[in-house]
Amino acid sequence: MIINVPIALTLFRLLLIPIFIAFFYLPVSWNFWAAAFIYMLASFTDLLDGYLARKWNQSTPFGAFLDPVADKLMVGVALVMISEYYQDPWVTVPAIIMISREVLISALREWMAQLGKTATVKVSMMGKYKTAAQMMAITGLVWQACDEMYYLAMAMYLVATVLTVWSMVTYIRAAWPSFSTSK
Repeated sequence: MIINVPIALTLFRLLLIPIFIAFFYLPVSWNFWAAAFIYMLASFTDLLDGYLARKWNQSTPFGAFLDPVADKLMVGVALVMISEYYQDPWVTVPAIIMISREVLISALREWMAQLGKTATVKVSMMGKYKTAAQMMAITGLVWQACDEMYYLAMAMYLVATVLTVWSMVTYIRAAWPSFSTSK
């Protein structure tokens, strides 16, 4: 297997997960800033690897598999950590919704692929907006720089939650005809 630049960026994002966790829990005054920076770096590599794979025509089956895995792991870890840190239903319930949606849509995509209908549930612009809102919200909730950032991050977190549900419903509606016709 050849490791091209987009795959290397995705692998780098996976390597950032334990570093992100370590900095989040590091007992120093700048731990949240550092963790937020690492999360932003991971988010940037998520945008960059897809862009480069398309621009340089370096899309591979392995990259198509690994990229969403890295994304889901980083987001899932961050959601669990902020839920544990805040211990607030306004943080935890949206985290449960977001993680559940990712599991459901991943399973739906796998099932639709078995039916030969991957185009039915391909990534949509709504999913991209959801991801952008999640990235901004999680960064702000990890950073905790000031009260204003917290409130802005919470507002974006609720927007991300609404987009999460909306995109989930959109994907399910697109796949719905296949539910009754599959064997």
